[in-house]
Amino acid sequence: MANSLISIQIIPKTKNGESVIPYVDEAIKIIQDTGVKYEVHPLETTIEGELEELFSIIAKMNKRMIEIGSSNVITQIKVLYQPSGITMEDLTGKYR
Repeated sequence: MANSLISIQIIPKTKNGESVIPYVDEAIKIIQDTGVKYEVHPLETTIEGELEELFSIIAKMNKRMIEIGSSNVITQIKVLYQPSGITMEDLTGKYR
């Protein structure tokens, strides 16, 4: 069972104020490619897994933003670390 949930909001600085959506799409693709469980929400994406792996994914996302043209990136994260195990379903299942 996963020991962490991390919600991520990535805000890349774009050239000339262009849309951040293509950058966000690229960040989500990085998550998809890892195979971890995730959910996209309007203002953030939540990922589920082992703490170290999730932080590694966040690092890849930030580096990718620079590779595709962002001069800097603000990443806001919320972390729930629970060594006994935690899933998104544990927290939100009753609302589905």
